[in-house]
Amino acid sequence: QVHLVESGGGLVQAGDSLRLSCLFSERTFSSYAMGWFRQAPGKEREFVAALSTTGVGTEYADSVKGRFTVSRDNAKNTVNLQMNSLKPEDTAVYYCAADLVVVPSGTYVSTKSRSYDYWGQGTQVTVSS
Repeated sequence: QVHLVESGGGLVQAGDSLRLSCLFSERTFSSYAMGWFRQAPGKEREFVAALSTTGVGTEYADSVKGRFTVSRDNAKNTVNLQMNSLKPEDTAVYYCAADLVVVPSGTYVSTKSRSYDYWGQGTQVTVSS
């Protein structure tokens, strides 16, 4: 059973940076495309960023392009989300998710939550103005 554990959330001021990390529990990490989603109070969960199995393919939500960077280290079973120039509207619980790529592809990513097979418990990010 795959487990995902996020870390790195916290309370910061607008303009600050945070780096979220997600640890994947199994040796099959390199077979999964990885994604980050977030959910603000009273809102639906939304896509933030995603990364293919090799790291070659990436997708970002328009709201975070140019500020957030997703990366992975297949040797350490981790995926990271570097968040710069944070805004109050970035406040949310951030979730890491894993999407098993059945047909090998170095570039496949999905922005749809229904594509993802496993989810972490989330980490809170709060950005004050």
